[in-house]
Amino acid sequence: MYRKYFKRLLDFILSLVGLIVLSPVLLIVSLLVKIKLGGPIIFKQKRPGLNEKIFIMYKFRTMTNKKDENGELLPDLVRLTKFGKLLRSTSLDELPELFNILKGNMSVVGPRPLLVHYLPLYNEKQKRRHNVRPGLSGLAQISGRNAISWEDKFKLDVNYVDSVSFIGDLKIIFLTIKKVFIREGISSESAVTMEPFKGSVNS
Repeated sequence: MYRKYFKRLLDFILSLVGLIVLSPVLLIVSLLVKIKLGGPIIFKQKRPGLNEKIFIMYKFRTMTNKKDENGELLPDLVRLTKFGKLLRSTSLDELPELFNILKGNMSVVGPRPLLVHYLPLYNEKQKRRHNVRPGLSGLAQISGRNAISWEDKFKLDVNYVDSVSFIGDLKIIFLTIKKVFIREGISSESAVTMEPFKGSVNS
């Protein structure tokens, strides 16, 4: 009942309230990104959503656009500034995803939306993580995030898909807020924080 009828309504209400309440923070961070990193302020990237439907995910930029002599972008580690690290450690870079939730691309709680080129690498069980909308936070994020292996992350994602509930979502939201405040295991998905997924060893 909750999964089918009320989860999307809760997402809409929470994201709308979040955007209104956090609008001053969004404005301040936007100005700081513009000053420290230049434009564009928002980083946009294609990600797979519900039923693997591709959408554009929004985040605040955390890296510069510095390139080498051949015009190629420098490695993420070089382009990630101290300011960018601060945005990631506080999860402020994730705030624009509230617009994704409002639009229906994402949910407040669900498996994190990963890179499109990972899609062919999932085994049949791991693909089930796309049976629900991707989330701002999820079971894997409150269970270690980048401190756990890809295999363990995907197991947690599928466990969430199999047990979606109102109480479960409230628990994940509460624990996410707690981890953000103590800056524990919360950072953006990129090669800076974890090795890329190259396929399941048990596929």
